Amino acid sequence: MRSAWNALAAAVLAACVGIDAQDAQAQGTNAQGGKPVKIGVLVDEQGFASDIGGTGATLAAKMAVEDFGASVLGRPIQVVSADMQNKPDVASNIVRQWFDLDGVDMVTDIPVSSVALAVQSVAREKKKVLMISAATTTELTNAQCSPYSIHWADDTNALSVGTTKAVVEAGGKSWFFITADFAFGTAMEKAATEAIKQAGGTVVGGVKHPIGTSDFGSYLLTAQGSGAKVVALANVGADTITAIKQASEFGLPAGGQKLVGYIVFITDVHSLGLDLAQGLYVTEGFYWDQNDRTRDWSNRFLARHGKMPSKEQANTYLATLHWLKAVKEAGTTDAEAVTAKMKAMPTDYFGTPGSIRKDGRVLYDLTLYQVKGKAESKGAWDYYTPIRTIPSNEAFLPLETSACPFVKG
Repeated sequence: MRSAWNALAAAVLAACVGIDAQDAQAQGTNAQGGKPVKIGVLVDEQGFASDIGGTGATLAAKMAVEDFGASVLGRPIQVVSADMQNKPDVASNIVRQWFDLDGVDMVTDIPVSSVALAVQSVAREKKKVLMISAATTTELTNAQCSPYSIHWADDTNALSVGTTKAVVEAGGKSWFFITADFAFGTAMEKAATEAIKQAGGTVVGGVKHPIGTSDFGSYLLTAQGSGAKVVALANVGADTITAIKQASEFGLPAGGQKLVGYIVFITDVHSLGLDLAQGLYVTEGFYWDQNDRTRDWSNRFLARHGKMPSKEQANTYLATLHWLKAVKEAGTTDAEAVTAKMKAMPTDYFGTPGSIRKDGRVLYDLTLYQVKGKAESKGAWDYYTPIRTIPSNEAFLPLETSACPFVKG
């Protein structure tokens, strides 16, 4: 019965998305006399990822369209969005509707690894482009890869291995893990554990918790009792925020234990405040205060959204813009032609050049940051001190280890 209701809800939602999209298409056609090029932004609007993506991700895609010039191949560009509720079945129904009936040419954002893998399966079948700017699993460019997907978000390997190696080299030799009990958390802990051992560190213990945990007390007490120098949080969103808040209450940072957040966003730090987040290690490919280009774009985003952009929102902007450039160069929206063009073109990471491998992995350097204290911060959103650059060849899995069928073949 429950599955039937879920299916019905998904169908209704997809139908609503279709109506909105058809209305938008009609408006675009009437305004410029051509069938619109259409971009779908698949987001979490109400769940744990709503602050780091959500309506801000949709805005980021729209800003990319505006900055590109609002049209391509003589056709208007339109952005549609939908809340996939962090459910693979709902997300799959939405993108099928978009591809089959609503004329969507590309889908971006796509938080949650299980959702991204489900949507990628649909897109592979339909031969449609995904510009994945949120989900982090390495499987998206590994065994479950698609020739039409570009993985713009930093992945579980980059966040776990790169961060871990940098922290061990900075003196964090003994580790304890507090890990979300689902696929991405387990994958991050496994990859980080291997990196710790290779760098000469040790893992003294770990615990797993269900998603949506409100009381981390027992987990934190176990971590505290372990004596580990570093307590690693292999979770995300509200779980990470709650764990950091309660770690402060239990006195872990005051007792000399360093906290490492593998998937932490600047909006999380803003929500926590510097009193609680001070000293936290985070890894980011994007920070609003990196250079003049990031500051200019971020301040425009802030003026419209009320918050500085997260790396997910920035990646959505960059991914959308790169796709539009490739469509223009290819002279078509055909997935195969556009994907080939995207992989041949250099990427532009707010002034820093990068590249896309044949498995769809976008390569760029990341930075290990430490969250500032109040005395160091110059004002709102001035939160990070750079500790170490993590080069792309250190962060991402090497291509020769890939199990991606079309790469191996």
